[in-house]
Amino acid sequence: MMYQGKSLSVETTDDGIVELVFDAQGSVNKFDKQTVAELDSAIASINQASDINGVLVRSNKTTFIVGADITEFTALFSMQDAEILHWVESASAVFNRFEDISVPTISAINGFALGGGCEMALATDIRVADTTAKLGLPEVKLGLMPGFGGSVRLPRIIGSDNALEWMTTGRDRSAEKALREGAIDAVVNPDDLHQATRQMLLDAIAGKLDWQARRKEKTSPLCLNANEAMMSFSTAAAMVARQAGKHYPAPHKIVESVQNAAALARDEALSIENKGFVNLAKTDACKAQVGIFLADQLVKSKGKALAKAAIKNVEKHAVLGAGIMGGGIAYQSAVKGVPTIMKDINQAALNLGLSEAAKILETGMQRGKVDAKKMASTLNNIIPTLDMNAISDADLIIEAVVENPKVKASVLKEIESTVADDAIITSNTSTISINQLAKSLEDPTRFCGMHFFNPVHKMPLVEIIRGDNTDDATISAVVAATLKMGKTPIVVNDCPGFLVNRVLFPYFAGFSKLLLDGADFSAIDKVMEKVFGWPMGPAYLLDVVGLDTADHAASVMAEGIPERMRKIENDPITLLYTNARLGQKNAMGFYNYGEDKRGRPTKVPAEEAHAILAKHATKVTEFTADDIIARLMIPMANEAIRCLEENVVGSAAEADMALLYGLGFPPFRGGIFRYIETMGLANFVALADKYVHLGPIYEISSGVREMAAADKSYFAQP
Repeated sequence: MMYQGKSLSVETTDDGIVELVFDAQGSVNKFDKQTVAELDSAIASINQASDINGVLVRSNKTTFIVGADITEFTALFSMQDAEILHWVESASAVFNRFEDISVPTISAINGFALGGGCEMALATDIRVADTTAKLGLPEVKLGLMPGFGGSVRLPRIIGSDNALEWMTTGRDRSAEKALREGAIDAVVNPDDLHQATRQMLLDAIAGKLDWQARRKEKTSPLCLNANEAMMSFSTAAAMVARQAGKHYPAPHKIVESVQNAAALARDEALSIENKGFVNLAKTDACKAQVGIFLADQLVKSKGKALAKAAIKNVEKHAVLGAGIMGGGIAYQSAVKGVPTIMKDINQAALNLGLSEAAKILETGMQRGKVDAKKMASTLNNIIPTLDMNAISDADLIIEAVVENPKVKASVLKEIESTVADDAIITSNTSTISINQLAKSLEDPTRFCGMHFFNPVHKMPLVEIIRGDNTDDATISAVVAATLKMGKTPIVVNDCPGFLVNRVLFPYFAGFSKLLLDGADFSAIDKVMEKVFGWPMGPAYLLDVVGLDTADHAASVMAEGIPERMRKIENDPITLLYTNARLGQKNAMGFYNYGEDKRGRPTKVPAEEAHAILAKHATKVTEFTADDIIARLMIPMANEAIRCLEENVVGSAAEADMALLYGLGFPPFRGGIFRYIETMGLANFVALADKYVHLGPIYEISSGVREMAAADKSYFAQP
């Protein structure tokens, strides 16, 4: 053994070949500070040896190297610029020293080679992958760019156009696609990977492969003339501007860095990459996107832990209440291979539910993501019925009838009398108290909420609502079933509106008050979409939700939390609803909906809506973007803080992910708590106090005031 560390080792084999083997103590290989330091020591041991002919890099695990250790980033990025620059320069120098080893080098890539793992492979002269391999530089998804030489080496290997597409999108490549694009040199079956890689290295040692030319190409300027460079980089910049927009600086910086480094040799080019990395590491978008990654890991780990504890195996679902929502839920179960009974009291609703599932599948077929076999198997997994007894052998029942507590209570009682004693009963309610609904059941321990979001097949989140009497076995089984459906479960405790709708309706209340104070709803939407980054402004979102649905839900919230959510007089949502403007469902809401001459959907601000609102609003007033954002977001932030303080949700990270997955909270802002912390708690308190005269939804809790005074964080490590 030439070198032995905790994460990697260097061992000599026959024919003067040295194998650099990554085998971390955890489940996967990744580049943390320790591994980078060990790699440097391993390189030193290789360089000191006199009898080696080549170096083969491989993994002893089922995957190559998954990338950098993101958990180290939070502490790293809190350092001063000079300290971060020193770190990334030092790490890059290690990869350079590997690339400069005086003998040919080759990597054997299995499984994932992402981020730093891909950069390790790029530092070798030759790359062989097996058919399971996935290669990519996904740093842009964290608001970053490659930091270990990827933005320098990849363009010199596959050309700047392909490399920029890799890096600005962050999408990984299959082994076959990477081979076609020139990122790797061969693809073999997994059983042949080691031997094939050794043989190619022996060929390089024997002079049959010109590894020196390959290395020189990687360390030299890009081979682009002035016209080629102008076309390549202007096209890439335009694509990034169109797809990423102004809120995501990382893809823009990647294009700029590759362009500025194009005429430079490796070391000078790497200096540009290093400085670009530091620049991005200090942006709010990077902190937000890294925060999302860590929060997502927390949510996934909690979900897996709960699912692992499940003692009941759920093999058959039943959905009560068809229609669009019920059909969407039934589809989601069926497409994942779970037989699902869809029960309703009338055939028309069943037909609508089936047509909803078929419509989703047909769209998938048109996009090439669903084949005829998948469509047939999914529809065969949905069993429509009018007979209540058909659900008797279901393991998990999802009640999805009309949002009326009396109707739901009656249906839940009938379900309990029909199914087995150990069957789990859930309600897909968006606002009604689970504890209230549980009163209709003899055994509330096997009952919880299971709140899906519309459209079900697109929205990742399912809120699992624990009632006072719900037992742990029920929660574990429902979480496991949710994961099997391909959704992200987040467990919350019962309260009016649960988490997502509880924080959404104060946002709508702020919007309503702003309209009554003379703001234009289309101007508000423009600010909240273009400036803040929501996928839909509040008026458009209300039209999509349905103004009748929103008005009903607002009444439920007002009854549940009257001290803050009492409905305001002449609420614009109610005004439009009572004037038969329901939103998209009848093509009339804040906007009028239709089609143009080519059949494309249209959305036009409705003069009728303006006229209805004008009767009750003050004179038309223009508000600044900052005013609009503050008046909508402070109420949402305040209610999210109260949900955390009242233990409705377990952590700020889970709240952030719930709003990201359930509402489409702008990812570059990281979630509601990351948004508050980016602003600074003390600044948030001061801003909320500025608007407190507008009503109780702007009043901050004593808890956040105390946290701001003590300079505490909602993301403090335990």
